[in-house]
Amino acid sequence: MTVDAPTRPTPELRHARVAVAALFLTNGALFANLVPRFPEIKDGLGLDNTAYGLVTAAFPAGAIVVGLAAAWMIRRFGSARAAVASTVLTALALFAAVLVDDAFALAGLLFAAGAADAVTDVAQNAHGLRVQRGYRRSIINSFHALWSIGAVAGGAMAAGAIALDLSTGAHLGATGALWSLAAIVALRYCLPGRDDEGATEPEGGLAVSRRPVIGVRTVLVLTALVAVAIGGTVVENVGSTWAALFLAEDLGAPATLAATGFIAMVGAQFVGRLIGDRLVDRFGQRGVARAGGVLIAVGMGLALAFPTVPGAVAGFAAAGLGSATLVPAAMHEADELPGLRAGTGLTVVSWLMRLGFLLTPPLVGLVADAAGLRAGLLAVPIAGVTVVLLAGVLQVRRETVAPVAVRQPVG
Repeated sequence: MTVDAPTRPTPELRHARVAVAALFLTNGALFANLVPRFPEIKDGLGLDNTAYGLVTAAFPAGAIVVGLAAAWMIRRFGSARAAVASTVLTALALFAAVLVDDAFALAGLLFAAGAADAVTDVAQNAHGLRVQRGYRRSIINSFHALWSIGAVAGGAMAAGAIALDLSTGAHLGATGALWSLAAIVALRYCLPGRDDEGATEPEGGLAVSRRPVIGVRTVLVLTALVAVAIGGTVVENVGSTWAALFLAEDLGAPATLAATGFIAMVGAQFVGRLIGDRLVDRFGQRGVARAGGVLIAVGMGLALAFPTVPGAVAGFAAAGLGSATLVPAAMHEADELPGLRAGTGLTVVSWLMRLGFLLTPPLVGLVADAAGLRAGLLAVPIAGVTVVLLAGVLQVRRETVAPVAVRQPVG
């Protein structure tokens, strides 16, 4: 199969790339502004640990319940409009959540915020993949790197607001307005038209229609892609939930040093996403994912086999680097599956990936209670091995060949 040679992106494409980057940055920053303020919200409502856990679980629960509606919303309103509208709704729900004085109301608003966030996640990835098709090279990992920057920026803004003694209402109101405005401005520069434009290749000079034809192979490929995506989220989830606890309680690290496990994981993941697009263009999604799976399995496997503080930090860093491209790769492949309507494969992967995100912490906790946290953390190398075994569903490197019937002008 011949593949068109990469062309210089048009100004419209370049503007759309910046717009999608702004949407990812905004999405990372919104919820991150709330997280550091959870302790004072918990104290203000007088919640015990069990009630607090149930209330905060409303956010991922909302994402899971409403997540499958994202594909319909993208087809109905377009990915750019869906992403921006759901961003504004997320900001409004988070702002309202810090104003209520009742646990049930807080849970309801977090549920609504999670539902809107799920739509944003799918829609912004759908539009990013549409821009990527125009570029004819991988750029999706750079968007996910911007999400990481947004999360760090949101956390820093929250820390600044706390230091300035701003109320949660003033803080979330100001940041919600700021990031909503950024998303609305970005909409002006997103690509116009339908999201399935350019999603299929011409055959005999005619466009091939993407009619819903879901066969056994499609289901199996989608299942494997979900497993690859969950392999990436397991690393993120375990790093954010258990890394500090493992370093502090199992390895005796002081509190300041215990935090470096999570920092190493997030930092390495960010670096992996910065260089991920160039690696994917050179080696293909399959090769990069398999190498990432090996890094996850070997890095964390050695850290758990020979537990030391430096080894654990290095293990989490290796896992973060290995997981960097897994979620974007699974989303890209799902969005390109033949026989599915625009946005359907992407939505299914995103939805089931969130289900894995919700279930990983209690499963690790159950194993940890029964056999120790070191045993529970075996979930990470197992995820790495799973990625290595299932990466075959991802694309190999495609050679770039200019069309034989077209002579490119020189000069």
